[in-house]
Amino acid sequence: MILVIAEQKDGKLNRASFEAIAAAQLLAGGEPVKVLVVGGSTGDVAGELATAAVAEVLVAEHEALAAYTADGFVMAIQAVVEQQAPSHVVLPHTYQTRDFAPMLAARLRRSLLTDVTSVKGSGAAATFTRPMFQGKLVAEVQPQGEAPHFISLQIGAYRADAVQKGASPAPVVKTAVAVDASKIRQKPEAPFQEAKAAVDLSQAERIVSVGRGIKGQEHIGVAEKLAKAFGAELAASRPICDNGWLPMERQIGSSGQTVAPKLYVALGISGAIQHVVGMKGSRTIVAINKDAEAPIFEVADYGIVGDLFELAPALIAELEK
Repeated sequence: MILVIAEQKDGKLNRASFEAIAAAQLLAGGEPVKVLVVGGSTGDVAGELATAAVAEVLVAEHEALAAYTADGFVMAIQAVVEQQAPSHVVLPHTYQTRDFAPMLAARLRRSLLTDVTSVKGSGAAATFTRPMFQGKLVAEVQPQGEAPHFISLQIGAYRADAVQKGASPAPVVKTAVAVDASKIRQKPEAPFQEAKAAVDLSQAERIVSVGRGIKGQEHIGVAEKLAKAFGAELAASRPICDNGWLPMERQIGSSGQTVAPKLYVALGISGAIQHVVGMKGSRTIVAINKDAEAPIFEVADYGIVGDLFELAPALIAELEK
């Protein structure tokens, strides 16, 4: 059995949870998949998760879990993992997971593979691919030791819409967990943000991303107008953020955010591997670049060779009609 740890906040599901379920369904190879959601009050999240083809959706609610803390979540999840005895525990590789998963795996003395981009095979024979050295190398890894093995999936590695849906909703089961609030050492504060107005690009359905082809900060407005016309978030490759033309929280790539929107428009981006690893999971990739040999065209679903300063205004005009 595979156990997926879904992530929610204030009753709103992080869509990376469905990406983790999609990976778990492949990893299971026909074995049951269960999903666990943890919190003080999880709202309608369990019903949303129950649309997937899973054996059960487990709900662990406790007043001490209302605000996220690593200690509280580890206590709750550890109890469920020990009760369910899965072969693998699959999690989305979010900021929250990065915080508590190492403690959870260490407490259970089990292996943890992080930032996994693909799964080959199923069950005990499965191998996991993960990037190393900021995406310059890729390693194929098999976890060692006793089960369960903990696996965190890079956001965008699997598509949320690839989840197999059930013919009928999966049963939702309340599971009691004992959480000793006196043993929670952290004091909950506001979730981490790099800037006051930071945006979580991993949740965006459409993104317009700009690269060196924009030439200067004074031309960023072209990309902003195109993003607005698409109803998209604005993002950038690393050089744009390094130059201070856009804030760092808008950076896509191995040293920025990893995204998998329904639409990704790459505007004047050459397609260096450090950028591609952050957006290759997008459902539809549209690349606009005047260099016909730009590597971005190798991953694009639609490629337009031309001057972005001519093409972007034309697209904006059509979208605004």
